[in-house]
Amino acid sequence: MAKKIVQVGKITCGSEQLFLISGPCVIENESLMMRTAEELKKISERLNIPVIFKSSFQKDNRSSLEYYQGPGLEEGLKLLQKIKQNFDIPILSDIHYPEQAKAAAEVLDIIQIPAYLCMQTTLTVAAAKTGKVINFKHGQFLAPDNMIKPVQKCEQSGNTNILLTERGYTFGYNDLVVDPRSFYHLNQIGYPVIFDVTHSIRKYGIPSADPKGGNREFLSTLARAGVASGIDGLFIETHPCPSEALCDAASQLPLAQLENFIKPLIELHYVVKKYEEKVIA
Repeated sequence: MAKKIVQVGKITCGSEQLFLISGPCVIENESLMMRTAEELKKISERLNIPVIFKSSFQKDNRSSLEYYQGPGLEEGLKLLQKIKQNFDIPILSDIHYPEQAKAAAEVLDIIQIPAYLCMQTTLTVAAAKTGKVINFKHGQFLAPDNMIKPVQKCEQSGNTNILLTERGYTFGYNDLVVDPRSFYHLNQIGYPVIFDVTHSIRKYGIPSADPKGGNREFLSTLARAGVASGIDGLFIETHPCPSEALCDAASQLPLAQLENFIKPLIELHYVVKKYEEKVIA
């Protein structure tokens, strides 16, 4: 079925061109954030792949009060605005509470609804009414085709600028499974589909700083499967030194590896799109 094209700044999400959402999991110090954004901008230009910068100003689902939760709304948005202006790059971050929507919309190009919160009606309506593009993360507890429910809430609130992101759903204990059938179901909803490959390798129940808290060896396999399944965008959290990251240290991709990681995926995406054109013809 034909999917809606969603415009994010100069980026046409859902077109033939693969796009990338990337950045550190959570906002850290300004120097690290600016350095990461600068390199992402260079990668975007070298590979001719549109990039949306992502980092969270607040992580409200950490499993311990001892873990870093981010700089908060005001300070975080201030730094994201600086990145946006300095590098002319669209910005994505997530909100956890309805009262954050208005301030976030003044800076963000995409407001993300976290996976755990995707069925929260008040949160969805507040985000939708800003008129910004809304990225729904697939909840770990929902069958993929049931993601039509939060989408309909957004549509009924007057906003059809929607993106859908797969990040695996819970199977067994503290494990995530990425079922390629999910991409089919999400595509059928009618909006651009993104694959969050780095979150899909997290091992829940294990601290994110523990090397056992993520299975990076599966990143390439899962990314290729997602692209081959017809996604429109990739979501890859990256960090200059993941072992020192303040969140999801075991699953973020080293920034120095990102360019070579993406190159074959761009080529595969091109092949898939040409195949789809041939089948439709």
